Amino acid sequence: MKAVIDDTVIAEAPREDLVRIEGNWYFPPSSLRGDVFVESPTPYTCPWKGRCQYYSVVLDGRTHSDAAWAYPELYPGAIERVGKDFAGYVAFDRSVAVSD
Repeated sequence: MKAVIDDTVIAEAPREDLVRIEGNWYFPPSSLRGDVFVESPTPYTCPWKGRCQYYSVVLDGRTHSDAAWAYPELYPGAIERVGKDFAGYVAFDRSVAVSD
């Protein structure tokens, strides 16, 4: 599967390596194009996943604010709820096209 902004692939991995949570595909960290992600200060904490880290995506000088997020340290029980360790996996805002 691919995550694409402005015709640029920013993440790519086989579907079996992704995790689907609450309608979002979470990509493993190794599948990301690392040179375009910048940590964002936007705060959020999910009541069952934990503290969220947002990322902005910077392509060709254009910043796509908070276009991605991850949960670097999961709350107890989150892995069991999902069935897989998804710590650090990255999901994308609806502005990012995610497809097969």
